[in-house]
Amino acid sequence: MIKKAKFFKNGIWYWLFIAPTLLSLIIVVLIPFIIGIYYSFTDWNGINQPVFIGLKNFIALKGDTEFWNSIFFTAKFAVACIVIINVVGLSFAMLVTRKIFARNFMRTAFYLPNLIGGLILGFIWNFIFVDVFQTISDATHIGWLGGWLSTTNTGFWGLVIVTSWQMIGYVMVIYIAYIESIPTDLIEASKIDGANSWQQFRNVVFPLIAPAFTVSLFITLSNSFKLFDQNLSLTAGAPGNTTQMITLNIYQTAFSAQEMAVGQAKAVIMFLIIAVISIIQVYLTQKREVEM
Repeated sequence: MIKKAKFFKNGIWYWLFIAPTLLSLIIVVLIPFIIGIYYSFTDWNGINQPVFIGLKNFIALKGDTEFWNSIFFTAKFAVACIVIINVVGLSFAMLVTRKIFARNFMRTAFYLPNLIGGLILGFIWNFIFVDVFQTISDATHIGWLGGWLSTTNTGFWGLVIVTSWQMIGYVMVIYIAYIESIPTDLIEASKIDGANSWQQFRNVVFPLIAPAFTVSLFITLSNSFKLFDQNLSLTAGAPGNTTQMITLNIYQTAFSAQEMAVGQAKAVIMFLIIAVISIIQVYLTQKREVEM
């Protein structure tokens, strides 16, 4: 009886403790998510009373080439960012976990870009790419530095550079946490066995930080598909919406064209794409962790 009462008491405190977060999640995320799904099956334009029209919005998206191009552009962008962010982030983590001079300063310097807001970051780099690069190009006659963000290719790499610059420090912190949890005895034992730096990393460090890859890949994947601020402030989809990512396409459909229901239908498709890819990625990486 005492145990049961104690369990009931702990249960009350548990629910009271998580209630604010749970309530916020329901109000801010879950309810709007359900309402958004409903609106995707209506003709709602943000003003009039919505009328249920079934799958018409989703069927109409078959012919929306701009939307599908934005999905392809976002997928290509996500692949580039995932590779660069994780490779460089892991390299920085390996660097700053060594006993080197000013490693704490380097950790801070590498992480600082993550503290800058997306819009501000985009405008700063827009100035660098357009004005600074053009000035350098005029002074040095290096042609490829001029006209940045004016083509699809330079716009793509501009977005990759800015996003990677911002996210590398965040991912680095995740890898640092796992690297520093590795028992030093294992590293010392591998050195005694004659393993060089690469062999230590490949056979000792890499398998033990495998869970960090699952977390980092999930974060970089989801953030790459949800990127909006930098896309809006850096290129705004120019030239000709060829650097338009899926979130910007949804925004312009819903708020510029006043087609709220169509925008919601696109958002539902975006959610399904991210959910499916993320589930597959987590399953494969966790399976790889077990094999290691």
